[in-house]
Amino acid sequence: MQALPTANAQPEHLPFYRQLYFQVVCAIILGVILGHFEPQYGAALKPLGDAFIKLVKMVIAPVIFLTIVTGIAGMTHLRAVGRVFVKAMAYFLTFSTLALIVGLIVANVMQPGAGMHINPADLDQKEVNSYVAKTHDLTIVGFAMDIIPKTLMSPFVGDNILQVLFVAVLFGVSLAMVGERGKPVLNFLESLTAPVFQLVNIVMKAAPIGAFGAIAFTIGKFGLGSLLNLAELVATFYITSLLFVLVVLGLVARVCGFSVVKLIRYLKAELLLVLGTSSSESALPSLMHKMEKAGCSKSVVGLVVPTGYSFNLDGTNIYMTLAALFIAQATDTHLTLGHQIALLLVAMLSSKGAAGVTGAGFITLAATLAVVPEVPVAGMALILGVDRFMSECRSLTNFVGNAVATVVVSRWENALDYNKLNAALEGNPAPVETVETTETAAPVRA
Repeated sequence: MQALPTANAQPEHLPFYRQLYFQVVCAIILGVILGHFEPQYGAALKPLGDAFIKLVKMVIAPVIFLTIVTGIAGMTHLRAVGRVFVKAMAYFLTFSTLALIVGLIVANVMQPGAGMHINPADLDQKEVNSYVAKTHDLTIVGFAMDIIPKTLMSPFVGDNILQVLFVAVLFGVSLAMVGERGKPVLNFLESLTAPVFQLVNIVMKAAPIGAFGAIAFTIGKFGLGSLLNLAELVATFYITSLLFVLVVLGLVARVCGFSVVKLIRYLKAELLLVLGTSSSESALPSLMHKMEKAGCSKSVVGLVVPTGYSFNLDGTNIYMTLAALFIAQATDTHLTLGHQIALLLVAMLSSKGAAGVTGAGFITLAATLAVVPEVPVAGMALILGVDRFMSECRSLTNFVGNAVATVVVSRWENALDYNKLNAALEGNPAPVETVETTETAAPVRA
């Protein structure tokens, strides 16, 4: 099977100033400086960040389709596809629920909104209403119907990752079932991956410009001082997310024989890009390439990563329960244990319904509060101003969670090359080979 061509490859021999992560770091620093000292100019640079996100979304659909179709069609047993999917969904459900519980516990312990005594009637709901209006299609029925596209080609002209995933899986299975008659199509699709991933490589060269524009807008629009009034909420969310990654995901990684800290270091360029753009989608193509380069099977990467972007949102889940209880505390709304459990259950469902929706975290929170009447939706106006800052942490946590999930599911499937994983985490990633990887006996140096 043909391997994924290099996407956004950063050869180790390049000088530091030509490495993507260094360029993104510089762009972020310059964006912060410009946004702080020249807020008007900084806020006016929003189109740069938006344009880069649109460029990335332009290539996401073909990348996912080609990766999944060629991965599934190249598998010798279609039963393995269902097995990978079931294992991935079991992992996603477990850790997404755990993230919601963590947010709930931290909010009860830290009480970040206590003592504010806000009257919901005094809050400006105009901007909040624009988000609430977008929650009409986040019901379970609406979500299920949204997965099925109108035509076979319509997912490629929209931005719904789930629809692309749905069509790719069906087409990949169909291609595998026709056997030799489908070989010419499979060969064509495998050849098509080369120019598509070269296109990704070209797009990623604009990453520093996108990060610069996005961070300059954030600082210019809201200012560094905008964090002061809600500093406790923001700090609590960042610390909770960090502990979730280092402790919870770190423990999972340790059990599976690798270090989450080393994995984060391996993905530093992508994480900085996510930080600058506040969008984990901006690094999706590169994540898929680098996870395969780290020894994860192409077929597992093709299924787990795109599915995880819709169903494995650890950072968003922590944010939802933490923010909901913050609003309740700030508005002196008493929630019993039963109310909090109901909130948890609704959040478990609504977080899946927001997949592919711009501003998913805030919109999902609006959908959750709309179903749980005990917490006033108007209270969302309290966190609207700092939501942009928290969205960066949500995206980073979601990104790391999906990277860990990919390695774990690959290990469960005996489709992880430990030698490649060791080399990648130690800073010496090997080139991607043209064969599927299998588990080796070499231990991982965690």
